[in-house]
Parts: sequence; structure tokens; C-alpha cells
Amino acid sequence: MFGKRLRSMRIKRQYTQPQMADFIDVALRTYQGYEGGSRCPSFETLVRIADVLDVSIDYLMGRDDFLQSLGVSVDEYQ
Repeated sequence: MFGKRLRSMRIKRQYTQPQMADFIDVALRTYQGYEGGSRCPSFETLVRIADVLDVSIDYLMGRDDFLQSLGVSVDEYQ
């Protein structure tokens, strides 16, 4: 779920994979691994990703139930 949401939000923000890799200070192959599901970011990198994409970590991790319990509409990110 993380990779799919990461890719979706990157495209929505009109960023390329190389741009995202630069924004979060990782190698392009590493970033591609995040989107492809073969790699997991560190906590610090996850925070940078959420900041760059202007979404919550909970959204990226698929914690929709938690967000909805707080009254946050998950649809606002999509």
C-alpha cells in the first residue's frame, strides 16, 4: 500500500522520481525501491517524504481507519 500511495501522491504533485529522490536525499534506485515495494524508508526518510508530499505518514502507511477516527477525510489526499 505504501508504494502505491507514494507513487500516486508523487504523480499528483507532478514530481518525477529523480526529483523525489533529490528532495529526500536518497539515490534514485533507492526511491524506486520505495515505490516498487522492495525497500522500506527509515523513519527520518518517511518524515521527509510526508513533508515533501504534504500528506500524513498515516495516509502513506494506509492507516485510513485511524485518520477517519480523528475526523480527517482520507479523500482529501486523493
